[in-house]
Amino acid sequence: MSDADGAPESDRREGCPHPRETEGLVGHRAAEHELAAAYGSNRMHHAWLVSGPEGIGKATLAYRLARFVLAHPDPAEAAGAASLAVSMDHPAARWVARLSHPDLLVLRRGWNADRKAFYGDIRVDDVRRATGFFGSTAGEGGWRVAIVDTADDMNGAAANALLKVLEEPPPRAIFVLLSAAPRGLPAPVRSRCRALPLAPLASSEVRAVLGRLSEIAEEHDDDALDTAAALSEGSVAHALSLLASDGASLHRVVSSLLDRLPDVDVKASHALAEDLAKRGAEQRFGLFVSLVGDWLHARVRAGAAAGEARLARFAEVWEKTARAARDTETFNLDRRPFVLETLAQLAGLARR
Repeated sequence: MSDADGAPESDRREGCPHPRETEGLVGHRAAEHELAAAYGSNRMHHAWLVSGPEGIGKATLAYRLARFVLAHPDPAEAAGAASLAVSMDHPAARWVARLSHPDLLVLRRGWNADRKAFYGDIRVDDVRRATGFFGSTAGEGGWRVAIVDTADDMNGAAANALLKVLEEPPPRAIFVLLSAAPRGLPAPVRSRCRALPLAPLASSEVRAVLGRLSEIAEEHDDDALDTAAALSEGSVAHALSLLASDGASLHRVVSSLLDRLPDVDVKASHALAEDLAKRGAEQRFGLFVSLVGDWLHARVRAGAAAGEARLARFAEVWEKTARAARDTETFNLDRRPFVLETLAQLAGLARR
């Protein structure tokens, strides 16, 4: 099922195949084995929270699971499977690739045809579709799978609506919630899900993915691809942003500013804000937002290891920043206030 047939997709990256069209999976073998073993032994949890930084393969793994389950409706037939591999020639795989499988529902930010832009969040009406979807008989007589990409995009009403379905899950239903900031999700939603955290890819794995993207590999030489992979911090999305927007230089500027926190280089901050506010700087702005997310994520991980008591504050700032970034994109707002306010908030976090 699609959100709107023929409409632009908020989770598609230009020049790259969509995760549902991607057959192979780079990395995350342990997570894949865990999912395959749970399904094959008929111990499949009804909801999985797949978490990790943006662009490391969460959606690719989710669609790989969906193809596998929809291609093998009887778990006994999948017992002992070492992976979730399904040939893209399989009918279920072709339907998933076209987003036309009757037993697959994808919840994501929809397209606002009036504004010619994506909505800033996943709305409650979007999630309510899941009620009707799971209330009907599976079209192919097997399982039904819902992928939420990403759960971070749900507004409060949408999260509450999803919680109601998670609390009383229908039989033979699987929810896969993707999240880059799981601590920002409501605790009741997290508690209904089995956690499956994914680690960033190795730089060699990112480089391997870049080499498989024909349009990207043809446009950039090996040195550029190697540099992007080395600076990607394990995220293919970051590597692609680096390649698309002279990201290597932007990465150096932003890293320098973040490394100096809580001290703020006012002149450099305003220069960065002016740069990201220029027409055509959408990719660079997106990279800035991703780098901020990486900085917060790293601080949360370090704080968790050290027993830091302020983790909720970091998650709160990241949720607020991510939402403000989406609003800036959706409503075509001036990016300068966002950049300066974000740096000021990070400085406040760093000095406490």
